[in-house]
Amino acid sequence: MDENTISRRIVGAAIEVHRTLGSELLESVYQQCLVRELELQGIAVISEVPIAAEYKGLQFDVVYRADLLVEDKVVIEMKVVDKVLPVHEAQLLSYLRLMNKKLGLLINFNLPVLKSGINRVVNNL
Repeated sequence: MDENTISRRIVGAAIEVHRTLGSELLESVYQQCLVRELELQGIAVISEVPIAAEYKGLQFDVVYRADLLVEDKVVIEMKVVDKVLPVHEAQLLSYLRLMNKKLGLLINFNLPVLKSGINRVVNNL
């Protein structure tokens, strides 16, 4: 599957989770439920993916942790906030660059309609 196909499947799974649970829970609950929904659809997903970094030969084993990595191609950063800020998108873009991935989804579950809380972030796509 390519990034766009995976992205559509993720959005559908996230909408199903949001439709079932609403918008009042903790990020960790949505994360676990989205993992379950994706697994039920036969989609490979890894939680809390360590992100390493390098600077002129100096290695950092774990600088960040991505919420989810789907099919080893799409990074998901999940939020439960009143408003997604530019720093959230910058955070996801940093993850994409460090992981050498092309597409990320920033999903804010704290909205009445989830579709308006999904932002695509691209890195050389």
